[in-house]
Amino acid sequence: QVQLVESGGGLVQTGGSLRLSCAASGRTFSNYAMGWFRQAPGKEREFVAGITGSGSTYYGDSVKGRFTIVRDNAKNTVSLQMNSLKPEDTAVYYCAANRAGGYSIRTGVYDYWGQGTQVTVSS
Repeated sequence: QVQLVESGGGLVQTGGSLRLSCAASGRTFSNYAMGWFRQAPGKEREFVAGITGSGSTYYGDSVKGRFTIVRDNAKNTVSLQMNSLKPEDTAVYYCAANRAGGYSIRTGVYDYWGQGTQVTVSS
């Protein structure tokens, strides 16, 4: 069982930055692929960024060039640096873990989820 706890959400103005962090329990963290997803009111949960167990990164089209995902296997953490934020980035952001360790943007592939953290970007 893996527990994920997100932190770092908040209110920021358009063009600002936030850094989200996700702390994971478990001794096999380095084998998991990790992902960040977000869900705005009335919308489906969407993929934001992912990092495989081997460290390859991939991003949703709407955040490419603005967001960066990194992982620290020694600390069992994965972070999402969000720059140049826009009002449309407003959502609850979720951290997720995929035991298989590989690339995926599909929510159903991920085995564990955090409780989410709210990000609000004001115009």
